[in-house]
Amino acid sequence: MKKLFVHLMLSAMVVVGFQQNVQAAMIGTAQVAATEAGTQARARLATELQRADVQAALERNGIAPDAAQARVAALSDAEAESLVKQVDSLPAGGDGIVGALVFVFVLLLVTDILGLTKVYPFTRSVR
Repeated sequence: MKKLFVHLMLSAMVVVGFQQNVQAAMIGTAQVAATEAGTQARARLATELQRADVQAALERNGIAPDAAQARVAALSDAEAESLVKQVDSLPAGGDGIVGALVFVFVLLLVTDILGLTKVYPFTRSVR
């Protein structure tokens, strides 16, 4: 009888040890739309960076197109949407592209200074 009781208690402890709590919830339409908008904004920025004139301007400013693509991929949804809104609000023509490039340069510079990336060598301190 003792042996049966011990086996029963051991198996009960093992079963209790493997139980996991699971929670499920509905995903709201607003959350799905926000995620989709961020993905679309990031895709639009990536296609804009594929243009030859934008790549040439990035290279003139010392930014590798691959590094800029990696930065766009690393943006959060809110940052990507904000950048697309800023690009859309720029006037058409040369001044808009220069402004967008300056914005990308400053964004890359700030992330470099914060230590999140290593694009510009002049932002690193010598130790």
